[in-house]
Amino acid sequence: MDNDTYYHTTEAVLHTIDDASISVRTLGSGPYLLFIHGFGVDGSTWRRLLPHLSASFTCVIVDLPGFGESKWHKHTDFTFTAQAQRLGKLMEQLGINRYHLVAQDTGASIARILALKFPAQLEGMVLINTEIPKHRPPYIPLYQAIAHWPGMNWMFRNLMKVNQIVRSPLLFNQFYSDKSLLKHPDYLTPYIQNLKSSSLRMEGLLKYLRGIEWQVIDGFEQTHQALEAEVLLLWGEDDRTFPVKRAEAMTAQFSPKANLERVKNASLMPHEEKPQEVANHILDFLTIKAKI
Repeated sequence: MDNDTYYHTTEAVLHTIDDASISVRTLGSGPYLLFIHGFGVDGSTWRRLLPHLSASFTCVIVDLPGFGESKWHKHTDFTFTAQAQRLGKLMEQLGINRYHLVAQDTGASIARILALKFPAQLEGMVLINTEIPKHRPPYIPLYQAIAHWPGMNWMFRNLMKVNQIVRSPLLFNQFYSDKSLLKHPDYLTPYIQNLKSSSLRMEGLLKYLRGIEWQVIDGFEQTHQALEAEVLLLWGEDDRTFPVKRAEAMTAQFSPKANLERVKNASLMPHEEKPQEVANHILDFLTIKAKI
């Protein structure tokens, strides 16, 4: 069974939480492991990782409002704080009182807010290539500033139709260290197809983008030490969006200090590019925690 087929062996179920409905898939058995995806993708980004983890964990995979099959409306709050609050309430609604987190990119910022708001529920956190206090990834603040301008939905959907732009540093060049994957039909292509073919999906992306709270992210410099759950940082070391040197410096902000594992020959999406290696790191980390 291929990864995509396995991911879709379970149907997505919508759970209404406050001002949005969150799409949830559940695979596997064992302790609960919540997966939170990043910007521009959806829960399917974990499809290569799940076969390696679902034998040991019950994997709960969400589409954040703004992406995938989740539903939102004009009054939905897209701030990262609201996204985290909804996820905490979702896990309560599902009756899941203790769980681990695996999150990447903006999803790992939302995960940190979630861990600060619901500390008693969190057992361990795996954060993959994510925001770093006082660091701004290229172009994102600019896109955030213009996201509310008239015509941006149309403009970005049309930019998605130009392969040279899609694969450039302006958009998705940093997804993979192996640049051939930018052209591969099973990697970047499905995400781009969803965005360029749907005005609603593009509007969701723009609303999500506007919800990034840089003041909260910069505040992690102080609040990282308040996280009660143990933290593993996994980093595709070729990523220029969030440079690994800055990530290494960030580890000292956690108390106790977080461990950082580099993933060679990988960039922003190491869980897609090197799923077996990433899964091994996750299993080692969570297995050690289970023995403590």
